[in-house]
Amino acid sequence: MPSQKRKNSTAAGSNSTSPANKRTRPSLNEPHPNARQSEDFGIVLREFYPPEISNARCDAYNDGTLERPIEALQRAYEDTQQERDAVKPNAAVVHWFKSDLRLHDNRGLHKASQVARDHGIPLIGLYILSPEDLTAHLSSPARVDLTLRTLAQLKRDLNESDIPLYMETQEHRRAVPQRIVDLCEQWGANHLFANLEYEVDELRREAKLIRLCATHGIKFDAVHDTCVVPPGSLCSQQGKQYAVYSPWYRAWVTFLKENPDLLELAEEPGANPGNARRHFAELFDSEVPSAPANKQLPDAQKQHLREMYPAGEHEALHRLEVFLNNKASAYDDERNILAGRHTSVLSPYFASGSLSARTAVVQARQANKNLLDRNEPGYISWISEVAWRDFYKHVLAHWPFICMNKCFKPEFTDLEWEYDMEKFEAWCEGKTGVPIVDAAMRQLNQDAWMHNRARMIVSSYLSKDLLIDWRRGERYFMEHLIDGDFASNHGGWGFGSSTGVDPQPYFRIFNPLRQSERFDAEGEYIRHWVPELRGVEGSAIHDPYERGAGEEAGRQGYPQALVDHSQSRNRALDRYKRASQKD
Repeated sequence: MPSQKRKNSTAAGSNSTSPANKRTRPSLNEPHPNARQSEDFGIVLREFYPPEISNARCDAYNDGTLERPIEALQRAYEDTQQERDAVKPNAAVVHWFKSDLRLHDNRGLHKASQVARDHGIPLIGLYILSPEDLTAHLSSPARVDLTLRTLAQLKRDLNESDIPLYMETQEHRRAVPQRIVDLCEQWGANHLFANLEYEVDELRREAKLIRLCATHGIKFDAVHDTCVVPPGSLCSQQGKQYAVYSPWYRAWVTFLKENPDLLELAEEPGANPGNARRHFAELFDSEVPSAPANKQLPDAQKQHLREMYPAGEHEALHRLEVFLNNKASAYDDERNILAGRHTSVLSPYFASGSLSARTAVVQARQANKNLLDRNEPGYISWISEVAWRDFYKHVLAHWPFICMNKCFKPEFTDLEWEYDMEKFEAWCEGKTGVPIVDAAMRQLNQDAWMHNRARMIVSSYLSKDLLIDWRRGERYFMEHLIDGDFASNHGGWGFGSSTGVDPQPYFRIFNPLRQSERFDAEGEYIRHWVPELRGVEGSAIHDPYERGAGEEAGRQGYPQALVDHSQSRNRALDRYKRASQKD
């Protein structure tokens, strides 16, 4: 598992994790004063989680009083080292697929295939669908559909190498670790591999599974694969984890230069070394699970999204190649333009694990080198955008309370938010009366995807113009995005609402009109997504009621703005200031 040592977290003030230390802070068990409100407005899912945690409990993670889940995982490895070292290969090796649905550059799968090849035994793929996890993690029907389609392609690819992919639905999420152990014992597999995920639920589950496997004579290895640089590897000169992107990115680039092996791509597993078709014939008949009832798409939307986002790593690698050859060189200049397609739109493939960030970085670097006589800033800019995914996962591992409905700056949980359902629904439906906001939300609702610049605009509008709790927007995004990734989504909402790491200061508030004029200058994006305004000409498209096109907009049923931006801005400044000054 983790290549980083626990000294990294200790250096950041995280070495005080004993039960005795935890008992000295009984107040940590008290929920946040607004816990009831968090439940009433669907922020904390009480079916799965305790009430909203207190700010004091967040502080306890920061000062090391509470053990971080990634540290608990490392401790599980250390505590079971002797039992793990004693495990010998048996009849098979298992790789547990999660959000790594690919053969190319899959480090956990590669390690599993190496063990299988070294001992001449079959390799088995495993995937378990947990409806409770999908609900608890707010997975959108679009993302679930993409995952299931990707599984079908993965099964076909594995079949070509005589590797079975066994898939099943496990209704109760708590039963997953024991079910995995049972399957390993059924197949005679003493070695289990998987790639790490850094959310709190997943880290705690894997820590439990390490110990459970050890008691059953199974060696479970959880491998760093999702991030190019593993979380915990980068520390400041003061030994602390970075909470600001720019210095983190400089450290990230330097670390990769010093550790070039992190950019080595893992080979695909190749032909199954054991005779899996003789020993595990029935596993080849395993079918892709069906989407749970609450995660199914209407047929029309399903077809639309399948045409927009064909599944699997072959499509992902093809799209990467096309982007690098045709658009990446201009990326730095055009990446914020909302009309047309100037970005890679690879986020659904990163999220589903069809494409590794490592592959993207390696191929972008190579494409840049192939230019020979020049160094295009577009490639460098795109690599830095891919690196944001690493950054947010590093933050997730070190500040785990952000997985618990809290923001990086817990004091802003206490900000006087509003919970106006009519305004929130208008935002969700793209009927706020602000054309650029409405265009972006309609794109999300139809295509399950939104341009990153648009994500920043609508998150700032919800949290600062409407002063609606940013966590409601964060949830809406996760429930609708095909590329919903918790770390990146939370990080983006932290940026837009100024409650997260590396945020705009709270007093910098996006003016949606200026954003519209700057990044959709001709109004093409707005006209595409807001048909009511297609008859509006010129710059009036950005603010029809204030620029003489109100009659046309009203005739087509387009609403007037919910709020006045300048007034909302002053109100937001006052509330953010008061929250930031609280002890």
